[in-house]
Formats: sequence, structure tokens, C-alpha cells
Amino acid sequence: MADLPTARLAAYSPPFTHTGIDFFGPYEVTVGRRTEKRWGMLATCLTIRTIHLELVPSLTTDSCIMAIRNFMARRGTPSVIYSDRGTNFIGASRQMKEAAAAVNVDDIMKEFTSVDTTWSFNPPLAPHMGGSWERLIGSVKRNLQKINPPRNPTDEVLRNVLIEVENTINSRPLTHVPVDDSAPALTPNHFLLGSSNGIKPYTTFDDSSSALRQNILASQVLANTFWKRWLSDYLPEITKRSKWFCQTTPVAVGDVVVIADPRLPRNCWPKGKVIETHPGKDGEVRSATVRTSTGVYVRAVTKLAVLDVRREGSKPA
Repeated sequence: MADLPTARLAAYSPPFTHTGIDFFGPYEVTVGRRTEKRWGMLATCLTIRTIHLELVPSLTTDSCIMAIRNFMARRGTPSVIYSDRGTNFIGASRQMKEAAAAVNVDDIMKEFTSVDTTWSFNPPLAPHMGGSWERLIGSVKRNLQKINPPRNPTDEVLRNVLIEVENTINSRPLTHVPVDDSAPALTPNHFLLGSSNGIKPYTTFDDSSSALRQNILASQVLANTFWKRWLSDYLPEITKRSKWFCQTTPVAVGDVVVIADPRLPRNCWPKGKVIETHPGKDGEVRSATVRTSTGVYVRAVTKLAVLDVRREGSKPA
């Protein structure tokens, strides 16, 4: 089992430095006497697992750009943005796939890719690579079902519900809940707001220079305390390895593979030859370019089944 990505281990970095973004929906809202569709955008910090939700009127390129800009204006500019490719919305409904086809990914990248921000796309048909945000989208949907808003709420009601759901998910414990109240469980809100529910303890105001220095030191100590608990309590939980101790031979150039395609019967899955591999930052091959009789495709290695055929130039065992 490979090491966790660097984004999951970026301790002491500001929230949303490494951000995953995805869209979900649609939800019907009442506008006057008619109903319209609305979508949600979820941005999650891959390090502290906090989320930010935005209500999106449509999945056009302009709406997506405005939603991401609204997120950046309130949460800061990420260093790296991770997402699925434009039409690769995992588990989406038919309406979402149709609406996603109108999104111009190149225009969005031009808007947000700069010296300070890079955009990283997952390979096609690799939902497990977006598991960090897909899991949280599932939590958002379950909370929406529990809240049970009106069948066709207004934009104002749906926006308020999303904000309430955002705060609820950001208040969830990241570590084990202790039996006593001596040390409350660490939550994403601790890094955003200073406490699990966002209500900071009352302190008397004193504008003297010594008091201000003490307040600054106290805030720094509080922030460092949260990160120390993140390192000692949360990080060991996500780095456990309970399987995959055996080293396997990675996919290599020249391998003959079968491409798993859920849209086709298994006996109709296309065969092809690997012409290029794409390793991750850890050096492990994560995706590959495969040439088939119908074209060239980039697929995650989890979607490739290597056939027991000798590679070109290799000697038989």
C-alpha cells in the first residue's frame, strides 16, 4: 500500500491549501410559479477535511467560475486544486452529466491556474482517486435528507440549509471522542473557528501592549495545540496499513491489457497495449496511456487488467 499523498500530510498549512472540488445535484427550487434546477459545489481541504458549500444556479462555465471565485474570496486561494475531469462526475445522475457537458474546462483552468495555483485532474473513470470529496458529498446528501427541507424550497431556504449542513459536517470529530470532557475531540471547525461549534470563549478587552502580546502568543499556542493533536491523534489513524503488504509488478510500457468498462459486458471489454505510464509523486504508476483498435485512452491502473502475455523484448521465464 502506497504512502498517503502529500496533500493529506501538509501539517501547519492554512486551511484549503490543498483543495478538492466537485459538484452535486440537481435540486429543484421554486422561483415564482415555476421550478428550476440548482446544483451544489463542494470544496474540501484534503489536510484537515473541512468543507465549503456553494449554491450554483447552473453547471455552465460562468457559474462554475463564479462559484469557485466566491469560495476563494472567503477561504483563500489554494495552492493546488484537485478535481475530476469536466464530464467525469462520479455517481451523477443523467441530468448532471448532460449539464456538465456544457462546462468548458479549459476556460476554468485559464481563470484559476496561475503561478500560485495549479490544477490537477484525475484520470477518466477513476472514482477512487476522488474518494476524499465523494465521501463528503455523500455526507452532505444524507444530512439534506435528514433536514428534510420543503419539496421545492426557495433559493434562500436551500442556501440556508447548505450552510447549516456545512457547519454540521465541519463539527464532526476527526479523532476518538473521549469518555471525559477534559480534551474534546478534534474537529475541522477547530482549525477554522477555534472551537468545534465556532463559539470562542469570552475574554475581557485590554488594549495595552503587554496584553496584546499575550493575546497573540495565546492564539499561536492555541493553533499549535490543534496541529499537535492533529499529528498525534488523527494522523496515525489515517496512515494505518492493514492490507497490501505484498509488492506487485506495476503496469509497464508494452503490457497487453484489458480495459475495464462498466458500460460494456465483460466479454466485450477492449484490449490494448500500454504505450506510456504516468507515475505519481511517489514513483508508483497511477495511470497509463493505452492504444486500442478504436483509439488512445488514458486510464487508471485500477481499470487495467494485465494479460499474461510476454512483453516485447523480454525473455520467457
